[in-house]
Amino acid sequence: MIIRFLSLEWKSFFRSASFGKSLVIKIFMGFLSLYFIAMFLGMGLLLYPGLKDVFPDKNPLLIVNSFLFYWILGDLVLRFFFQKLPVMIVKPLLTLPIKRSKIVNYVLGNSALSFFNVLPLFAIIPFGITLIVKDYPIDSVIIWMLTLVVVVLIINFLNFIIESFSEETELSFLPVIIFAGGLFALNYFNVISFNDIVGRGFSAIYETPILIVIPILILIGLYLFNFKLLRQKLFLDSGLKTKIKEVNASNLDWTKNFGDIAPFMQLDLKLIWRNKRTKSSVWMLAIGLLYGLFFYPQPTYQGMPWFFVFIGVFSTGIFLINFGQFIPAWDSGYYKLLMSQNIKYEHYLKSKFTLMAVSVIILFVLGIPYVFFGWKILLAHFAAAIYNIGVNTHVILYGGSFNRKKIDLGQKAAFNYQGTGAVQWLIGIPLLLLPMGLFALFYFLIGFEMACLILAILGIIGIVFHQKLMRIITAKYLESKYKMIDAFDQNN
Repeated sequence: MIIRFLSLEWKSFFRSASFGKSLVIKIFMGFLSLYFIAMFLGMGLLLYPGLKDVFPDKNPLLIVNSFLFYWILGDLVLRFFFQKLPVMIVKPLLTLPIKRSKIVNYVLGNSALSFFNVLPLFAIIPFGITLIVKDYPIDSVIIWMLTLVVVVLIINFLNFIIESFSEETELSFLPVIIFAGGLFALNYFNVISFNDIVGRGFSAIYETPILIVIPILILIGLYLFNFKLLRQKLFLDSGLKTKIKEVNASNLDWTKNFGDIAPFMQLDLKLIWRNKRTKSSVWMLAIGLLYGLFFYPQPTYQGMPWFFVFIGVFSTGIFLINFGQFIPAWDSGYYKLLMSQNIKYEHYLKSKFTLMAVSVIILFVLGIPYVFFGWKILLAHFAAAIYNIGVNTHVILYGGSFNRKKIDLGQKAAFNYQGTGAVQWLIGIPLLLLPMGLFALFYFLIGFEMACLILAILGIIGIVFHQKLMRIITAKYLESKYKMIDAFDQNN
C-alpha cells in the first residue's frame, strides 16, 4: 500500500499542469538544500575542535548540551512557519476499500522523512563520531545521538499539533511567537534557566542511557495524538459543513463611479474582506506603510539615497505586490464559472489594475509624513509611486497569466505558501530589483533628482500606453484561458 501511495504522489507531480514551474523551484530548492547540508556537515566536523580551542578547560559535550534549548526553540519556530504536513489528496482514496489508519500512518510516516528532520543528522553524526574518536564511551554517545534524533521527531509532531489548533485563527503565528519569545525571555533574564534544565536532561540521558525511554514515550504520545487529530478529519464530508454567521455587508455604491468595472471591483472588495487568505493583504498595508521606520531613523541609511527608492516601491506597492502576484488565482475556486459568463476579460483585468493603482496612491499619501526624515525621501517615494502605477501594475498583471496554482481562500493567511510557484519568485526581479538597479545607476552617473525623474518618466510612459499594454495583457490571458481552467481544476 505504501508503494501505491508513493506511485500516486509521483504521478501527481509529473502530471500536474504546473510541472515545469514546480521542477524549476525544486531544482533551486535542491541547490539550497545542498548548501545547508554543507553548512551543517561543516558545523558537525568543526564543533568539537572549535569548542576545545575556545574553552580548553571545559567538556565540549556539556557545552553543546547547554545550548540545545536554543536549538529546540528555534527549530520549533522555523518549522511552524515553513514546514507543512505532507498530506496527499486523500478524498478520492476514501471511496476505495483502503483503511483510513493506513492513509494516516503513511502521511505521518512520510513527515518523518522531511528535510527538517534529516538536516540535523549531518551535524549530529559527525560530532558523535568525533566524540567516539576522542575516547568517549561508545554506548553513551550512541544513546545521546539517538536522543537527539528522537527530539527532532518530537519537534516534528509537536509542530503539526500546534498548526492543527491554530489554523482556524486569525494571525495564528502570534501565539507561537509570544510563547517562544516568553520562554527565551525567561531564560535570558535568568528567571528560569531552561538551557540548564535541558542541558542537564541530555547529560542525564548520556550518563544513564535507560532514561532515553522518557523522550521515546513522549514521541509515541505525540504520534498517537497526531494520528487521532488527522483521523478525525479524514471523512468525505470533512470541510463541507460551514459555520453560519451574519455578514455585515458594506455599502459599495461608490464603486459605481468606475463604470463597467464596478461589478468586478465590488466582487474583489468583498472577496478581500470576507476571506482569511485575502484579508492578509489588508493587514500587510500597515507593515508596508511603516516599513520605512525600520531604516529612515538610522543615520546609516541617510547616507544611502539610492536605497530610498526600494523602500518607496515596497511601501507604496505592498498591496500591489501581495495581492497582485496571485491574480487570477484568487478566483481559482470559481474561475470556470467566471469564464463561462458573458463578460469582457479586459474589464475583469481593469478592475484589478484600478484596485492596485488606487492602493498605491493612498499609500503614498499616507506616507507623506516621511518627509520629516528629509525631502529626498518624499521625492523618491513619489517617483516610486508613479513607477508602480505605470510599470509594476502592468508587469504583475502580465505575470499573472502564467499562474497555474489554485488557492483555497479559507486557509489561514499567515505564512501560507499555497499558490506560490516560479512566477512569484521570478516576478520580484522586475518589481523590486529593476527599479532599484536603474535608480542606483542614474544616481551615481547623474544625481539623485535626475534618477527620480527618469524613474517617474518610465512610470508616465506606462500610464500613457496603458490601453495598448492592457490589450496585450488581455490577449495573453485569453491565450492562457483554458490552460488556467484546467490547472485550477487540480488540487495539487
